[in-house]
Amino acid sequence: MPKEFLVATFRDEDSLLEGVRELRVHGFNVYDVYTPYPVHGLDEAMGLERSRLAWVALAAGLCGLCLALGFQFYVAVFDWRLNVGGKPDNSMLAFVPITFEITVLLAGLATTAAFLLRCRLYPGARAVQFDESATEDGFAVVLRRRKTAFDAGEARRLLEECGAARVRQTVVGS
Repeated sequence: MPKEFLVATFRDEDSLLEGVRELRVHGFNVYDVYTPYPVHGLDEAMGLERSRLAWVALAAGLCGLCLALGFQFYVAVFDWRLNVGGKPDNSMLAFVPITFEITVLLAGLATTAAFLLRCRLYPGARAVQFDESATEDGFAVVLRRRKTAFDAGEARRLLEECGAARVRQTVVGS
């Protein structure tokens, strides 16, 4: 199903930020913004919420902690008892290095997987490039055109008033 987009290109980050803010003030939802380098304040201007990747890392880290401690305790106490120097079977202090490593490993792998899935960067995903200059020296704002409640003329007027170098419509999809 083809999707229609309105793409505006800007020459500098100040006019880009002004354009994004004006669009949000007038009730438009910004689909995405493409910049050649990070722009301070752009996430606030777009109205983006804080990322939930930290919660994924925390959950995976806690799972890694529980799995590592549980497995080591099971092996040391029930499955493969060894009397090493008279220490008790469940000497938790000896489990700390492995537990730390497994916790960090699972947190890192889960965060990476969640990030790639959220960004739709899985094998077979097709890249969509709205504006070629955004990868080098340009800035692009993308609005998704919807059949309801989208005034393309008003959006085009706002973008041009904020200093857009070019505003065009693009259709993506088959």
